[in-house]
Amino acid sequence: MTDQTTNTVNDEDLRGRVCIVTGAASGIGKGIATRLVAEGATVVVADLNGEAAEATAAELGNGSIGVAVNVTDRPAVDAMTRQVMDTFGRIDVLVNNAGWDKVGPFLDSEVDTWDRVIAINLYGTLHCSQSVVRCMVEQGHGTVVNIGSDAARVGSSGEAVYSACKGGVVAFTKTLAREVARHGITANAVCPGPADTPLFEQISAENPKLRTALEKAIPLRRLAQPEDLANAVAFMASPASRYITGQTLSVSGGLTML
Repeated sequence: MTDQTTNTVNDEDLRGRVCIVTGAASGIGKGIATRLVAEGATVVVADLNGEAAEATAAELGNGSIGVAVNVTDRPAVDAMTRQVMDTFGRIDVLVNNAGWDKVGPFLDSEVDTWDRVIAINLYGTLHCSQSVVRCMVEQGHGTVVNIGSDAARVGSSGEAVYSACKGGVVAFTKTLAREVARHGITANAVCPGPADTPLFEQISAENPKLRTALEKAIPLRRLAQPEDLANAVAFMASPASRYITGQTLSVSGGLTML
């Protein structure tokens, strides 16, 4: 086992802590990883695109590494977990961020699309959580932050199956929090509203008026930037949130107020 972390663990911030962030080579995931490193963490950039993951890790520094992983492939997820444990000997934080969607009316959607959306957004979170949290139980500590969506809380036209998956993620987070609390592990969900990411650009390409309409509907009059979500995740990942578990935090510029 080779410990590549550069700092000892600090009880007040993320210095010395090892954090896995899935889907971290771009978009919200990269924003989260960047913020966690700024707080002193070493980040495992886990992404389907292994080359991009390694490039992002090199950019982040602080001993961060890139790992290619398909979160829908359980053996691949378990291999990632083993690699991280072999390299660092610990996993302090898991951020389940990897996600995908294809927008369109539910009645026009295809079952093959449902399968992919469910596999990435729901099964991916389940696979990574079970694989990593088993290690956290042995450690006697750990933090899970699941990236949900406000689509889970209020629905989102054109995202029926995605909304269902994220609703499942929110409910799963609460149950996981109850089951693992006795092991010193917390689990919370951060739910973004509309965010200015490559995925949003892909979704809105066929509807150029979508961005303008959303900006008018959001009280703060802009889409979320990756750093807006990263700030919330960094808090949930840090020791400052040690007494918060099973909670859901919306980061939506006031679009949803629950």
